[in-house]
Amino acid sequence: MENLEKYNQAFLESFEIDQSALKENLAYNDIPEWDSIGHMGLIAALEDAFDIAMETDDIIDFSDFNKGKEVMAKYGVTIN
Repeated sequence: MENLEKYNQAFLESFEIDQSALKENLAYNDIPEWDSIGHMGLIAALEDAFDIAMETDDIIDFSDFNKGKEVMAKYGVTIN
């Protein structure tokens, strides 16, 4: 499974949404599932999927789908 697929899968499973709800501009609180609890679930799913441990500042900065790609790059994970 390539990185983009794993990245998308983390969103889909964490928020229990279907592919049609996943868009490039999806941001924190855009959907009811992406609240503070959902956010931590997403972070945990991404950490597991990519075998990384994010720093607190990066967890806070992870505010939308695209910003998340930038954060992941800091951990050597390229998502295209």
